[in-house]
Amino acid sequence: MSQVERYLQRLATQRGCSPRTIAGYRADLGILARLAGGGEAPDWAALTEHAVRRWVAAESRAGRAPKSIARRLSAWRGFYDWLSDEGLAVANPARGVRAPRASKRLPKALSPDQAASLMAGGDDGGFESLRDAAMLELFYSSGLRLSELTSLDVRYFDASSGDGGAPASASWYSAGESEVTVTGKGGRRRTVPVGGPAREALSRWLSARDGFLAAHPGADSRPLFLAASGRRLANRTVQARLRRLAIERGIPANVHPHVLRHSFASHLLQSSGDLRAVQELLGHASIATTQIYTSLDFQRLAAVYDAAHPRAKRR
Repeated sequence: MSQVERYLQRLATQRGCSPRTIAGYRADLGILARLAGGGEAPDWAALTEHAVRRWVAAESRAGRAPKSIARRLSAWRGFYDWLSDEGLAVANPARGVRAPRASKRLPKALSPDQAASLMAGGDDGGFESLRDAAMLELFYSSGLRLSELTSLDVRYFDASSGDGGAPASASWYSAGESEVTVTGKGGRRRTVPVGGPAREALSRWLSARDGFLAAHPGADSRPLFLAASGRRLANRTVQARLRRLAIERGIPANVHPHVLRHSFASHLLQSSGDLRAVQELLGHASIATTQIYTSLDFQRLAAVYDAAHPRAKRR
């Protein structure tokens, strides 16, 4: 097994990185291997800081996003640190290299009126309509990431549930407690309340879901949200449905799951002013990640000022 594969195996087993994260690391380390000479056995000790700096400059000139460059440099630093821990005495060529400064972009969020319009679209009592209404309400009620929502089970299943040897639930809905428990980034688990409108929408959806399962005995009974095929709803399907619903309801924005997560955080912070609580509900490891919503709140206040103050446009 190559050193790269051994390192990736460590990330998966010891740090609990997801398959998608591992795939990203593999691509990043593939670029590093080419810089170090390529082939089956790259010469990690031969790679210099100057070569890494030249790569950063070339990527920047080519228009590569600073965040992408920073992510790769971080992956490279971690890999070289691991090589050192493994007893290979090599200097870390990425240690002193930094990515170009990225412009600070505020997350996009709907206004409270836009969010209300999106949720008020109603349903026609059909399978997909009831499911979509429940998804919308749950996204906005609990600030879930896309993968967190689609991974939800209808209840908690343990490993001995007789579900064909399937593992215990990583994320699930607890109707009795009005909460969802999800496993987010870095394997961090959190429990988030589910608001009244979301509970009502989920109740209507669960009734339709029960009828669907009765009529389709081969469907998967474990996921909270099902596709018409009877399988767990796919991430891309959710993205497409949200985009379509927003267009139908006249929302002048590209609505995707993270827009609803940002809207949840922004509106909650505006109402409560409790940054620490918003951090916990979002599942951020650092409060610095959550602090961006304070800037978003000020941006909205500034927009109101510019629109309403008699002298605002004279500055």
